This record gives sequence, structure tokens and C-alpha cells, in this order.
Amino acid sequence: MHRTFARVLTLALLLGAAASAQDKPAVTAHKTKPAAESTAAESAPAAKPVTEETVNAFMHETFGYDSSLSWKVVEIKPSEARGLTEVSVLITGLQGAQNAKFYVTEDGKHAMAGDLMPFGAKPFAPAEEALKKGVNGPAKGPQDAKVMIVEFSDLQCPHCKEAQPVIDKLLSEEPQARFVFQSFPLPSHNWAAKGAAYADCVARTSNDAFWKFVAKTYEAQGQITEANADEKLTGIATDSGVNGAETAGCAAKPETAERVSKSVALGKMLSIAGTPTVFVNGRRIGNLGLPPETLKQLVDFAAKEGN
Repeated sequence: MHRTFARVLTLALLLGAAASAQDKPAVTAHKTKPAAESTAAESAPAAKPVTEETVNAFMHETFGYDSSLSWKVVEIKPSEARGLTEVSVLITGLQGAQNAKFYVTEDGKHAMAGDLMPFGAKPFAPAEEALKKGVNGPAKGPQDAKVMIVEFSDLQCPHCKEAQPVIDKLLSEEPQARFVFQSFPLPSHNWAAKGAAYADCVARTSNDAFWKFVAKTYEAQGQITEANADEKLTGIATDSGVNGAETAGCAAKPETAERVSKSVALGKMLSIAGTPTVFVNGRRIGNLGLPPETLKQLVDFAAKEGN
């Protein structure tokens, strides 16, 4: 996915926070509130929930200066972190569409962009356990591997295409790692869900053909449109070594859509908003722009530590 909007949103929120901080007078001494005042504050009514109207107003004030940008509120829900509301917005501009996410504080007066980081002695264990139980995508590598790498990907996503050589290089250097591909078609992409359905059907026919199908679909990504997706994907399936017509029929079945939906649901449970998102034993790596040697260090560390 395009990350420009996410960076713009982060910058906008940071600038707003900086301005707010500059407006506040310096604190010279700590003062304890009288008991009556503290009790009154504690008994104050809870802040009103974040509404779509408020989010739209916030987005207008923040991005209204740029006429090339438009947005749609996708979801407003309680965050995993107590006291925060998670807001997902689909932002569309000259570079395309992207899902952006930010968090609103309980008092409704502040927001912060980015992903929440897990914390604790074993911060990645919950995600690792959820992935072990929930993955249903094609895999390669030893089943008893000490390291499980899971990629949530979208066949229409340009950044997923760019990440593929990085992942391939990593796997060639880490043959003892297990790699699982999970489909996560973004709603802003008009043929991604269909691509995920075809990929699911190819994988159920031949695991080897699946990896060829993914590589060939990325190669043809720029030529595939919503109108010709069935024709192109059927041809790619045939070129990958399976029956294209049978694959097309399988892709249209409700049970195929259900399997793809389960993969998407797993991603959403892990708070994934964009692709590619990779996990190494539960550790989220949201930006594969990391140097290849750093990625290898992360995998080697996970194999050594077993976490």
C-alpha cells in the first residue's frame, strides 16, 4: 500500500501535539488538588463516544487544505488499549487509496497515529499464539520450524510486489524457517478479493503452483483491471500449472470467499490495516523497507530466543 498518507497523518498529528504543547504554560511546581476538587473530577461524566461526524470534521480541519485528498470513515471501535478509540479511515489521493489508522484518547481531545506496540516480558507471544491457531494459508518450510514467518498480502498491492524479492531472499537464507502466506485483500482495491480467491483455489490444487501464481500475478499486476481480472487470473493459473477454468469456477464458490474472509478476520484481529504486514514469531514488521541484513537478524534472533 502507499505509505505517504500515513506519514502525512502522523506529521499532522505530531504538529498538532507540538502546537498544543507550546500553548501550555510551563509547569513550575506540582500542586496537589484539594480532596473535593479531585472527587469532582473523578465523578465527572464520561466523554462522549467518538462519532463519524467528529472524525470527518477532524479530517477536514487537518487535510482540507489539499483538494486532491478525500476520505471515508471505515470503522470506529474500542482499541485493545483501555481508554483509546481506534479509528480507521480510507484516504484517497493522486497516488491511490490507503487505509490510515489513529487513536483518540478517552477525553476526545487528543489523537495519535501509528500502531500500538505490545508490551511486557514476552510482548509478541499473544500474536504468535493467535497466528499458530489461526493461519490457513499456503506454507513452505518445516512444520516444526523454530521460526514462523507470516505475511499478510494483497495481490493488487504495489508494495507487496516490491516486497516479494526481499521475502524470497530472506527465505533462501533461512531454509529452516516456515513461511505462511495469508491473503488480506484491501477493500480499496477493485480486484484484490478476486485475486485472493483464485490464489486460494490454486493453492488447494497445488502448493508448488501457488507460489508460481503469486509471482506471475505480481508480474502482471499493472495489466490486470477490474474488467479483465477473471480472464487474466484464469490465464495466470493455467500458466502456473493448474486448470485455469476449474480454478475460475472454484474462485466463484461461497466456501472460497469464506476461507479468504477467515484470513482477513485473522488480520483484523491482529489490528492489520495495510499490506504487506509480516510477523516473525509474532513480532510485527509493518515496513519491509528494512535492510535485508536487519530482517535476517530478526529471524536469527527469533530462532535463537524461541520467541
